[in-house]
Amino acid sequence: SRGLRLQDVMRAINDQRSIARTWLMRGTLHLVASDDLRWMLSLLGPVFAATNRRRHAQLGLDDELKANGVAAIRKILAGAGPATRHEIVARLGQHGIRLDPRTQAPIHLIQLAALQGVCCLGPERSTGEPTYVLLDDWIPQAPAKSAPMPNRLALRYFAAYGPATLEDFAAWSGLPIAQARSAVADASGKLTGLTIRGQTALLPKGRLNEWRRAAPPKPSVRLLPAFDTYLLGYRRRDLAVAPPLQRRLQRGGGWIHPAVVVDGRAIAAWSLRGKAQRNHIAVEAHEPVATSIRTGIEEEAADISRFLNLPISVGFDQYVTVAS
Repeated sequence: SRGLRLQDVMRAINDQRSIARTWLMRGTLHLVASDDLRWMLSLLGPVFAATNRRRHAQLGLDDELKANGVAAIRKILAGAGPATRHEIVARLGQHGIRLDPRTQAPIHLIQLAALQGVCCLGPERSTGEPTYVLLDDWIPQAPAKSAPMPNRLALRYFAAYGPATLEDFAAWSGLPIAQARSAVADASGKLTGLTIRGQTALLPKGRLNEWRRAAPPKPSVRLLPAFDTYLLGYRRRDLAVAPPLQRRLQRGGGWIHPAVVVDGRAIAAWSLRGKAQRNHIAVEAHEPVATSIRTGIEEEAADISRFLNLPISVGFDQYVTVAS
């Protein structure tokens, strides 16, 4: 992703359609390669459609209404997509399916349709409001629904996050522990293990020496955004985030705040403040910030400025050490 700009990402989503947005791991919205979308949906979709049944019942979405609603969404988007949530709700009423737009029932019905491979997110309106499109219309080159491939998901996970544990994989994917264990067992021939804090952790074979190599002389500094996948990749974040800083980065409501990460370990929270031509990055440091790390933060800020095409400043007077 080095050198990409925001417009490159939007072009890949809206024009090339090489990446797509829909509900996947843990039943939450993700951005994935379009070529991977169908086999991932075939694996994860049924899991989270079933997991949400209790919430659906609370919202008045019984089995008959859901079946009729998903079928209606397919017809609506085939005839007049892309459509926003509010447009879909209005058109559902024309099909005899009336949902209260003030509740979460509409978005849960749309999510169910997405988990069943009917729709996915499409282009945003000029106001920033998301739209929904038929999956087969948006990504027509993909084949029919692929067979679930849990071992492929496990191998992808450990290639990205290893060394990690079975429990980490289950937490990241949202798969039931028995299904996660089976997926890891099927992939075990391509994985190797090591012990970390008394637990068996896995990573792809041939990567152990790479993982153990000495740290580079220059610290690797990253300004990770809110909900960054690195911080969502494990059941616990103790190895990546000190407990006092965890309380700052996770202040309730399921929100994961932006973090400054140095050599894989979070040292601070950060935020982008201001508007128009007066943007700056403010950092709340949990520990003293060395000059080399401040330099890295400056370089990351410059890269964010380039990516967003916005002028962004960062000054040392904005570094505040917070008590632990």
